[in-house]
Amino acid sequence: MSNLSLAKINITNSAIKKIKSILNYKNNIGYNFRVFVTHGGCSGFKYDFTLDKNINNNDLVLRQSNILILIDNNSLHYLSGGLIDYVENINKSYFFISNIKYNNKCNCGMSFN
Repeated sequence: MSNLSLAKINITNSAIKKIKSILNYKNNIGYNFRVFVTHGGCSGFKYDFTLDKNINNNDLVLRQSNILILIDNNSLHYLSGGLIDYVENINKSYFFISNIKYNNKCNCGMSFN
């Protein structure tokens, strides 16, 4: 387990606020927010999010505003230099990651290669 301060991953206030809201929900006590990359989508890879009680030995841990964000070592390559954000509008609400290193996205914008 290590700190992500050197990984240069930024998190917006909007994302932090939503993560805190999710983690403070009564059934989510003791969980952390995990961000990872998986195969899928139109372009080959996609970012995903889940709640996880376990902190694995190879996890990198970003501590910010009294929350822990977990990223496995394999996903860090794709997340480094990125921005984790949360958008909520009349049409939908969602977390997303933007990263200029991986700007080759599919038409829907949900996956990259």
